[in-house]
Amino acid sequence: MHLKDIDLNLLRLFDAVCRTRNVSRAADLLDITQPAASQGLARLRSLLGDPLFVRAGGGVQPTPKAQRLADAVRQSLGTLEQALNASAAFEPANARRVFRIHMSDIGEARFLPELMAALRVHAPQVRVETMPLAPGAIAQSLDDGQIDFAFGFLPTVDETRRQELLKDTYIVLVREGHPLLKSKRRRSAEDWLALLRKLELVAVRTHSDTLRILELLQLQDQLRLTTHHFLVLPAIVKATDLAVVMPRNIAQGFAEQGGYAIIEPPLPLREFTVSLHWSRRHEADPANEWLRGFIVKLFAEGR
Repeated sequence: MHLKDIDLNLLRLFDAVCRTRNVSRAADLLDITQPAASQGLARLRSLLGDPLFVRAGGGVQPTPKAQRLADAVRQSLGTLEQALNASAAFEPANARRVFRIHMSDIGEARFLPELMAALRVHAPQVRVETMPLAPGAIAQSLDDGQIDFAFGFLPTVDETRRQELLKDTYIVLVREGHPLLKSKRRRSAEDWLALLRKLELVAVRTHSDTLRILELLQLQDQLRLTTHHFLVLPAIVKATDLAVVMPRNIAQGFAEQGGYAIIEPPLPLREFTVSLHWSRRHEADPANEWLRGFIVKLFAEGR
């Protein structure tokens, strides 16, 4: 087959299905109907002589041929989009751009409500997709255009542009009335360590920094529960004597709702910085430039 036989919109559809693993969600992203998406896929399958996607677990999975094509198609579309938009002004009030951002579940809980509320006012048709990636994949995904930004405490992500958004501290969150809160006397570092060794802990597998803190304190044997997601932890902490190491910025929101207490022992690695990361290759994109400034301003106003 020849490139002249391929409609660019079919490649955009292919990329959207690869990313979402779902034909309906891909259609929504492209603002087309599901029947139109299905017809487009049928045409592309015929042109390429391959099923491209097979049903799996409530969605679809790419075939080996589709997997081989996915990166090349994504990079090509990103390069073309960047070239077309290089000299175009970005008008947020009318823009229909989709921004893809790496962030953890903690980042989503802390950041997305404020961002989406602000975008509703200033860029009501802009869409945001969060795409949590392994740390080792973030820099390349930024360069390839698979994601536009990465948000969080990402000390291992090198070779990116970055803007500091906030400084935070790891603390310990417990339920209100926890036995650890009975004593009000000042404690030395040794006293704190002795008390922490009496705690039973819950941790999140995907948040390696908190696990590293427990390892440095030699508290791994105190772990009674390890989960995959952060958002279940507050309910668990409130219902038990389990404690969790987490960012103070997030914990403060729970403490303000009542039923929780924050304690601040001298943890190792306790201070960290949340930053916004982007690729040098795409920083001239007017849309990315606008959102970058928008996010930085949003955080500055919220401090």
